[in-house]
Amino acid sequence: MKRQSSVGRSLALLAAIGLGASMTTLPAAAEETKTPQVKWGQCPDDVVAEAAPTVLQCTTMPVPLDYAHPEGEQIDLTVSRLAAADPDKRRGLLMLNPGGPGGSGLALSALLVAQGLPSSVTDRYDLIGMDTRGIGHSAPVSCGFTTDSPYYSNIPPYAVDAAAVTAQAKVAEQAAKQCADNDDGGRLRHLTTANAARDLDRIRAALGEEKTSYLGYSYGTALGAAYASMFPERTDRIVLDSNIGDTHLDRDGMRRYALGMEQTLPDFAKWAARRHDSYGLGRTPSQVRASYLAIADRLDKAPVAGIDGSLFRLLTFGHLFKQTQYPQLVQTWQAMLEGDEAAARDLSAAPKETADGALSPNDNALTVFLAVTCNDVEWPEGISTYRRGVAEDRERYPLYGAATANITPCAFWPYAPAEPPVEVDTEGPRNVLLLQNRRDASTPHLGGKMLREKFGDRARLISVDDSGHGVYVLGKNSCALNTTTRYLVEGEMPTKDTFCRAD
Repeated sequence: MKRQSSVGRSLALLAAIGLGASMTTLPAAAEETKTPQVKWGQCPDDVVAEAAPTVLQCTTMPVPLDYAHPEGEQIDLTVSRLAAADPDKRRGLLMLNPGGPGGSGLALSALLVAQGLPSSVTDRYDLIGMDTRGIGHSAPVSCGFTTDSPYYSNIPPYAVDAAAVTAQAKVAEQAAKQCADNDDGGRLRHLTTANAARDLDRIRAALGEEKTSYLGYSYGTALGAAYASMFPERTDRIVLDSNIGDTHLDRDGMRRYALGMEQTLPDFAKWAARRHDSYGLGRTPSQVRASYLAIADRLDKAPVAGIDGSLFRLLTFGHLFKQTQYPQLVQTWQAMLEGDEAAARDLSAAPKETADGALSPNDNALTVFLAVTCNDVEWPEGISTYRRGVAEDRERYPLYGAATANITPCAFWPYAPAEPPVEVDTEGPRNVLLLQNRRDASTPHLGGKMLREKFGDRARLISVDDSGHGVYVLGKNSCALNTTTRYLVEGEMPTKDTFCRAD
């Protein structure tokens, strides 16, 4: 059964380890060198296609592979630009990051424009996208994950019992070993949030700007928080949207995904309950929740069209990211409830079948996610720790806790962190605007509150009474849109934390 190469593959990116070596603190960056000449040209074909009809320019910039040895091996980062539309109003750079870690950001500016990024922003900023180190067109890395690999998702599978944790530990250990075996150039250990932040500063310098503004989503908030902490004097206006709560994703951050699902599913349950006569999932939100638990339990015992309980839970988690995905999700639940294999296959959004052993289309993204999260901070190594966590979160967060607390390859990662994770710096300009939906499956509101507390008076938090992942432009709340646009365009930071009511 090729469940990974069908449904599992389409869900792998929905989305979010030292072995005893000592840590040393690296410099924030090497001394700034003479600014190179940047030549903009055509973007790679896949970026051109993704960005269409918006036309972007691209270039490559060298950065040190290892900032502890800045004159050593260099890698090329690919950077895109959508130049400010009104040179007379131009303020500077607005660097963009879509999250991940593992997401390509080269076409993000075009996506934001298509979603309604105000012209007052595009008039004033060069929108700078990029593939951060290891991703896509920027010295890509690979663990060699294939279409039939048992490791197929950033989030571990739901563990129905302690034995399932032990079984997943074997998968996780093999995945970590596979990454080490495929790391011929020794690049994986240098994929960290701190190094990506240093890269941002190299890009800023290469583009000849004293400061840069920044807009990051999801994991992009961790990168932005790291940059604002490592280079506070070089930051202009910083917007961190859908925060994970720190400068890195650790085990606690992964476990908060389950909290996010508990807080977000009720919105879907209300939506589905109002449509019970059509889909039959329950007349009340509590009945819809009960249907979810019953379907998942049934699929644990008898999968439908290759979808077992673990994949069903992952599919549901991913479809809670946007309310526009509710119709497909409710159809999928209905197909699972009725055991309709044909409908389940049609609704799985599976890619075309590929031969077992072929490189997974998600290999690069999965590799980068592992490298960054495992390199940023030490993860627990003992399997018993994960068994206890799964047992706790199965009770605490019944919807998804036994998945997000499960063991990952970070428990077996072959490289120790080269330095401690970046600490949020409270010293610096008051220029960090935090955006957070009250209900978000992957970045619950708690993440915004955590980062607000860490930044202290440097930050203000905009809490939005809405559901889904992504607030500015990607969401539809007028209060959040207007507040953020005023900040980017006019520099008007809210005087206090703000609550935006639902439109």
